[in-house]
Amino acid sequence: MRTRSRSCLLLLAATLCASASATNVYQWKDAKGVTHSSDKPPAGQRYDTRRVDNRGQTVETAEPEAAAAETPQCATARGNLQLLGSGSALQQDTDGDGKADKTMSDAERAQHRELAEAAVKAYCPPAG
Repeated sequence: MRTRSRSCLLLLAATLCASASATNVYQWKDAKGVTHSSDKPPAGQRYDTRRVDNRGQTVETAEPEAAAAETPQCATARGNLQLLGSGSALQQDTDGDGKADKTMSDAERAQHRELAEAAVKAYCPPAG
């Protein structure tokens, strides 16, 4: 009788553990407005996250997941854009020795600003 009770308890525990498991499902819309779902988040795009159990039911979470961290490429692009937009003089290393040897002209600043804006568009998810 005791063995049977243990078996029932083990079966009950296994059932509870199996029903308690949940995974994240990520949803996003592509440029054409088509909704996609995956078990992996898309790179460089905004997405919604849902917790789903093994029966396909949405699981309520106590706290929302933290927003996806900004990629290093995005952070660098935003920093460059901010620096290029400032009024301070910018120095360049033109001979590759690791030391700044030339002040950037207004035309060069504008050219680098365009490149930084393109990098922000490429590496940073759209806001909103």
